[in-house]
Amino acid sequence: MTRKNQFWKGMLLGALAGGAISLLDKQTREAMKENVQKTSSKVAYIVRNPGEITDKVKGTAAKIKTAFEQVSEDISYITDKVEELKELTPQVTDILKETKETFSESDESELLEEVLVEGEKLT
Repeated sequence: MTRKNQFWKGMLLGALAGGAISLLDKQTREAMKENVQKTSSKVAYIVRNPGEITDKVKGTAAKIKTAFEQVSEDISYITDKVEELKELTPQVTDILKETKETFSESDESELLEEVLVEGEKLT
């Protein structure tokens, strides 16, 4: 248990030492100064205006909920249409088969009539 505590203590000290060493560079110090100022001004704004932040979070949550509901409705609609197509496909197949058979029978009867007419002409 002591080694685990020493590990995290060493990690923290190493991070602090690395951060301190990196601040020796002037550009890094300036960048950190700007970041700290931006962050502190944002935190101060949030502390002064918690209601506005709450309203923004609620608005975003409402937008996400609406988008989710719309996507759910779209998926439901598509699923219904796929089911309708599954049900229609056998019916369409049967209609196509019947149509093919009808045309095939009519072609055969026309051919038979032509043969009979030609046969009568020959006699």
